[in-house]
Amino acid sequence: MDEARKIAEGLGVDLIEISPNAVPPVVKAIDYGKYKYTLQKKINEAKKKQVVVLLKEIQFRPNIDIHDIETKVRHAEKFLSNGDKIKLVMQFRGREMAYKDLGMEKFHKIIKMIEALGGLLESPPKFMGNRVFAMISPDKKVVAKPTKSGSDVRRNADGTESDHDDKAEKDDEGDSVKKKTVEGQEISSPNS
Repeated sequence: MDEARKIAEGLGVDLIEISPNAVPPVVKAIDYGKYKYTLQKKINEAKKKQVVVLLKEIQFRPNIDIHDIETKVRHAEKFLSNGDKIKLVMQFRGREMAYKDLGMEKFHKIIKMIEALGGLLESPPKFMGNRVFAMISPDKKVVAKPTKSGSDVRRNADGTESDHDDKAEKDDEGDSVKKKTVEGQEISSPNS
């Protein structure tokens, strides 16, 4: 042990005891500061690769209209594309409790819509008091990260999505001209 200390001092490094119970004890001559630094870098690299899954909750009522369902399903699609789990909750109040079967039909319809978008039913619907719960997680095979940001896509009047209609082109003199289409007509305006 004394020889190892002398060797470590001669090299200008620290002597670290690896397994003190072994006969003879196992030691290592390393720069302890550099060792701690590389250890911290490995921990930070592992944290970067770690995936954090959030739980998002979407609430419904049994008398929800189809447009509201579509809006909430779009939110669910966004959550699934981000890799988050979804907790669906349908709450029954008062007289709605007498028509649980109608509410459950609507709840199953909502679940099928979300499954079609890449959701995977983790736990089937369960009643707890006056609420029904279901858990949906993203199906890694179906859900893909979106390639376009929300600003690159515009919604047309008929509800379909399209890329920007604005196109920058060069005119005869080489100036940049922005072309817009308005109700089928093309309008040119020089950029300044």
